[in-house]
Amino acid sequence: MINHSRKKLFILIPIALLLVVPIIILFLWNWIVVDLFGVKSIGYLQALGLFVLSRILFGSYGFRGKPRHPFSPHHKERWMSMSEEEKARIKEEWRKRKSCVE
Repeated sequence: MINHSRKKLFILIPIALLLVVPIIILFLWNWIVVDLFGVKSIGYLQALGLFVLSRILFGSYGFRGKPRHPFSPHHKERWMSMSEEEKARIKEEWRKRKSCVE
């Protein structure tokens, strides 16, 4: 069970991020984008809107916790139960994906 102080953190951190991140976006936008592209400066609510829109379009920016590591206990157990042929097939697939990215 989560203790009381941790519960407060789980509530306060998202609220703080919701207040602070738009301020950072606002300053960066008004400092960089206005000069580079000649667009108008934005206010706090517009920066908040940009933040929400970017979260919707591009994902969570890591706010959903740690991504699963390919060798988490679940994956490691599954890997150990595979045959050598299955392991070779998966390794080949990893190599193909890696070469596509590079």
